[in-house]
Amino acid sequence: MLRAAFIALSESRWLRGVAERSRFGQRTSARFVAGTQVADVVRAAAAVNRFGAGVSIDNLGENVTNAEEAQASAALYHRLLDEIAADKLNANISLKLTHMGLDVDENMAYEIVRGLVAEAASMSPKNFVRVDMEGSPYTQRTLDFVHELHRVPGNAGCVGAVIQSYMRRAEADIEKLLADGIRIRLCKGAYKEPEEIAFQKKSEVDASYVKLMKILMKSGIYHGLATHDEAIIKEAKAFAIRENIPRNAFEFQMLHGIRRDLQQGLVKDGWAMRVYIPFGTEWYPYLMRRLAERPANVLFIAKNLLRQ
Repeated sequence: MLRAAFIALSESRWLRGVAERSRFGQRTSARFVAGTQVADVVRAAAAVNRFGAGVSIDNLGENVTNAEEAQASAALYHRLLDEIAADKLNANISLKLTHMGLDVDENMAYEIVRGLVAEAASMSPKNFVRVDMEGSPYTQRTLDFVHELHRVPGNAGCVGAVIQSYMRRAEADIEKLLADGIRIRLCKGAYKEPEEIAFQKKSEVDASYVKLMKILMKSGIYHGLATHDEAIIKEAKAFAIRENIPRNAFEFQMLHGIRRDLQQGLVKDGWAMRVYIPFGTEWYPYLMRRLAERPANVLFIAKNLLRQ
């Protein structure tokens, strides 16, 4: 019920306007989104690096409506890669295909992302582009993009996908990605999807996550487990120990501003950790989808805001 409510809220333009103008909304966005400028997110990434975690940077936005907007989004990501190299940050980038113009011109979007992956692959050390997953109308197209980009000579290991455990097709998609040696970020899922293609009950989504998580951890490929669920994190740690999987053979991933104590605790215990840091003006739909993905994050947000 809560999940559906937050998804509905993410799509409300009126509520978005109210939230963006309110003092509470501005305070909330300041905690969980690293400002609106590249300099803001670079500072936030450096701070995360200092406590020993890596970073994935996301310029918030999706569904651009013209080629000029797509090219502007790409230019910003190229600047991010330049800043990462200049400041020697332990950071990579995450992007959405609709932000790169997928709905405007598929060939253009492919060329834009191909250029970003090529830059990441040419860096020393090589960097990485995570292609985020969007709603189900984009699932197959997104996976096709990632497979095709990964096959380009020099790109292997420099571009990866996201799999959502609530999707019934997730295991089959993982098998195909693993066959090509593609790195995966596993999350639960944050879009409203019908029952015929997606699990609806939290218990089913969690069970799917744990099953897929174990497949990824034993694959020998470096994957990301995106979750704040302490029960799942505990299971992952126990599974790694039982199966003699090194603590740096995969990474936990969490959102900027949520459970910093848990992030730092994992790093202290020797587990690889990456923090997903968004920036930009499109914070309202982003935050609502994160709450839809795990409504318990409402408590984390409330506690973290009260600590300020």
